[in-house]
Amino acid sequence: MSYGVIAAAMFSLMMLLMATGQRVFAAIGAVAAIAAIALWGTGGVEIPFTAAMKLMNWYPMLTLPMFIFMGYVLSESKIADDLYKMFHVWMGPMPGGLAIGTIGLMVLVSAMNGLSVAGMAIGATIALPELLKRKYDKKMVTGVIQAGSSLGILVPPSVVLVLYAMIARQPVGQLWLAGIVPGLLMATLFIVYIAVRCRMNPKLGPVLAKEERAVPMPEKLRLLGAGMLPLAIFAVMMVPFVNGWTSLVESSAIGAMASLLAAILKRRLTRKVFENSMRSTLGISCMFMWIILAALGFGAVFDGLGAVKAIEHLFTEQLGLSPWTILILMQLSFLIMGTFLDDTAMLVIVAPLYVPLVHALGFDLIWYGVLYTVTSQIAYMTPPFGYNLFLMRAMAPPEISLRDIYGSIGPFVAIMLVSLILIMVFPQLAMWLPETVYGN
Repeated sequence: MSYGVIAAAMFSLMMLLMATGQRVFAAIGAVAAIAAIALWGTGGVEIPFTAAMKLMNWYPMLTLPMFIFMGYVLSESKIADDLYKMFHVWMGPMPGGLAIGTIGLMVLVSAMNGLSVAGMAIGATIALPELLKRKYDKKMVTGVIQAGSSLGILVPPSVVLVLYAMIARQPVGQLWLAGIVPGLLMATLFIVYIAVRCRMNPKLGPVLAKEERAVPMPEKLRLLGAGMLPLAIFAVMMVPFVNGWTSLVESSAIGAMASLLAAILKRRLTRKVFENSMRSTLGISCMFMWIILAALGFGAVFDGLGAVKAIEHLFTEQLGLSPWTILILMQLSFLIMGTFLDDTAMLVIVAPLYVPLVHALGFDLIWYGVLYTVTSQIAYMTPPFGYNLFLMRAMAPPEISLRDIYGSIGPFVAIMLVSLILIMVFPQLAMWLPETVYGN
């Protein structure tokens, strides 16, 4: 049996296990273990041991629990509520203002947590009821929350980019900086779309009633200060890192301590808040660690098979495809897989193949990390089985049907596709900031 057939069999078995509802790390790890023992006998047992050593020796992985803890402290202590109150007061007087404020909320929540699920949860529980109560169009605001929450895996401190950095062996700091401009570009396009659409049809996003707008200026300024707190925490964490005063791990510890201090100063750090934050951090961190461990083992088997070289030979020599054609086919495969897998699963499944291939084709791996992230955002919202669609249905109130959710995402997916094309055509959108900061 050729190595190419073995590689195809591994992928097929892994997808079959996932289709049965097995956990991602279990499916990937089981296939890697079976293949390693079948190919190399007892020598194959060294692969998981080596993968575990790589994982424990990768110092930047310590940032993962720090950033997750920071996000959960800010979320559990209701500091995110203050953010929405700020946007409610300052943006409410303009058509579609609360929907625009919701995008702003999502950007700041992304900077607090780095997980799209957190943004979805906050948007669905805080923003969505307020928008519906004020007669905003339910289809539009459902799309706003889904699109805004997807920014969590692009705007730093993105946990997904940390995982990509681990697998692709690229600097996390450069990947984060590369995600800032595309993330803000996408958020800006969302805001422009909402503003133009609500200007053309004010019924979609009516302005706040006069009594709600009658907020004294001192109260407005107080809310502005409270809403800026997450930005201050983000600055305290990122400025020393970007200037080279602290390492990435030290900056993550600063962010975790700053969020804890903010909750204490606001007198919101109760035992329940601290316990919930610790439990959630431990659960998600362990899940990611197991997934990475399985992915490293799976990638080691692929390296041993020479599958990457075989696929490169197939695409470039036998089929005669150009590098850009191969890259576009990769992005299309992400869109297909994203209809039934989350971003982490997609990354660990295809990274052992795609990352070396992208490098061999002459593309920058930092730039490709941004492309992968944006594409997985689009896949999250693509019917029929987009991850965000069903997550939104689970969190939305009863008056929002699955049909409303499916009908809400068309314009936002189109905007994200435009953003993806712009980043592909103009790579400096992603590369300018890391090249400026690091002088590459």
